[in-house]
Amino acid sequence: MRVLLISPSDSEAAYLHKALRESAHSLQATNDFRDGLHLASNEPFDAVVMVALDADLTASVEALLPRFGHLPALPAILVVVGGAVAADRVRMLRSGADACFVHPYSFIEMHERLLALHRVSGRLGVECEPVASLRLDIPARELVEGTKRLRLSKRELLLIECLLRQLNTPVARDHLIRYAWPDNDAVDPSSVNIVVSRLRRKFQACAFTAQLETISRFGYQLKSS
Repeated sequence: MRVLLISPSDSEAAYLHKALRESAHSLQATNDFRDGLHLASNEPFDAVVMVALDADLTASVEALLPRFGHLPALPAILVVVGGAVAADRVRMLRSGADACFVHPYSFIEMHERLLALHRVSGRLGVECEPVASLRLDIPARELVEGTKRLRLSKRELLLIECLLRQLNTPVARDHLIRYAWPDNDAVDPSSVNIVVSRLRRKFQACAFTAQLETISRFGYQLKSS
């Protein structure tokens, strides 16, 4: 899924950045909450994770939460705060957060909550209704077609997730690069070709009926009946 991380804390940002990337998410990051609100207002995200480890930052997040809650894409909002008591967490939830964690916290628990919120939102999670005959089992990192399952690498999962969001519709190569390589500004277009070729071989080996079609001079399309 596509995640926006907002953390003024360099150490916490580095930790979450690594953990979320290793969990196969397309990640964009900023250290400023207002910049994050601007990004989320102009681009769709599945989730926004905000880190506020001191009182001043917590107050800023609480003030901005209602605006995050009215974003067009309706992302799940997760907040990490420092030194908060139950009343502080309740205020965050009432202001618009979907989940509030107190530092130190368990990333495993946070990630499971993130996936649960994703499923409830009716997007691409494991519990969702299939889109045509295809769906992603994100926790297992598998593409499912009927009873057939195809194991995906992190890069393959991100590429398929991006294509699956626009099933049977051409997706520009540049858009695929931004989604599947979010931290790399200098990705050679041939990198997309290599991942697509690998996926085609996997589709054939698993006898998938879905097809990855090349759209000349534009990009690719995931086609499924």
